Amino acid sequence: MRTPSCNRREVLAAGVGWSMAAVLAARPTDAGESPPRQDLHVAINQWSVGAMRARDTKQPARSQDEQLAELAVCGIDGLEPGLHTPEQAEAMAASLKKHGLEMRSIYTGSSLIDPATAEKEIARIVALAKRAKAFGTKIVVTNPSPLGDPRGKTDAQLIAQAEGLNRLGRELAAMGMTLAFHNHRVEMEHAAREFHHMMLGTEPGCLSLCLDAHWVYRGAGHSQVALRDIVKLYGRRVVSLHLRQSNGHVWSETFGDGDIDYRVLGKALAAAGAKPLLVLEQGPENGTPKTLEVAEAHRRSCQYARQVFSACFR
Repeated sequence: MRTPSCNRREVLAAGVGWSMAAVLAARPTDAGESPPRQDLHVAINQWSVGAMRARDTKQPARSQDEQLAELAVCGIDGLEPGLHTPEQAEAMAASLKKHGLEMRSIYTGSSLIDPATAEKEIARIVALAKRAKAFGTKIVVTNPSPLGDPRGKTDAQLIAQAEGLNRLGRELAAMGMTLAFHNHRVEMEHAAREFHHMMLGTEPGCLSLCLDAHWVYRGAGHSQVALRDIVKLYGRRVVSLHLRQSNGHVWSETFGDGDIDYRVLGKALAAAGAKPLLVLEQGPENGTPKTLEVAEAHRRSCQYARQVFSACFR
């Protein structure tokens, strides 16, 4: 991992502008806490990078190369890009390598509820994964596309989707890769039937979980009890942890202390035997403060993640 310098839905793949900014010296750790492990890998999701940059509408557009350089300076180790094709994986990997950044996971959508088109979709993702694997990717995160229907997916569609994820996961496992299910708020609706069936209707060896802690928390009506119950049920299957925080139920400017107690969550995951890839996914929404330069916000988020999870994942 680089030492930070003291001197200085696939929106990302579409080329949202990225930007350089000065990075301030690291703040001291909280009293009573041990120094963060500098070898603890912390990545960031490409959505977060684009969303944070897009909030600064008065700033000039920056190239992807400049934005990647900024991430490296902030102490971030890797990027989880949103990709659709093998060609995108190759181009992104080349850009990341230039700045010493890794691509341990990738994010892609999927549409598996129609058996007539599921095989074509599985073939696409397998081809994407095969190319990404050549550049060090081990985890393929997928969020099956929602319908935009308030009634949610039917039982038949849920069963078909789980079967598709099973087939896809089996193919990726044969390649030595891991498929991880990701959710947003919609999968938690209707008694979280979609979320639970993707876990219970699939084989653990075929489908793991990318735990987006805040979407589970928000989707359950801002409930840490529900979030911890998800860990009790499926914690052993968590291979990736998306990190976002809020204060008063509004997304905060940086990943830090707030509504979700990530220290407790980290210990619960460790107790379940999980050692997930840590992926920052902080972003703005209506009411989110805007007091920091983007680079400083990333740096503080990264530092906090290392501080909190150093004691959990050894």
